[in-house]
Amino acid sequence: MPFASRARMAFLMSFAVYPIVVVYATLVSVLTPGWEFWQRSFIIVPLMATTIVFFIVPFITSRFGAFIAGKKKLAA
Repeated sequence: MPFASRARMAFLMSFAVYPIVVVYATLVSVLTPGWEFWQRSFIIVPLMATTIVFFIVPFITSRFGAFIAGKKKLAA
């Protein structure tokens, strides 16, 4: 995959992942008061990895695949 395609994918992933990380971190911190950061991360990381693999990446690649690849859509 060319650098430009990876950069576009990283750009889209950042916008998709950030709000979900914030929501998960907020929920876990509310549910686990007094826990250390590493303990909360132990809960958040599997949730986030599963969300990315099964929901975010398929959504982004199906909706923005042409943008990521750098292909122009042909006018119909």
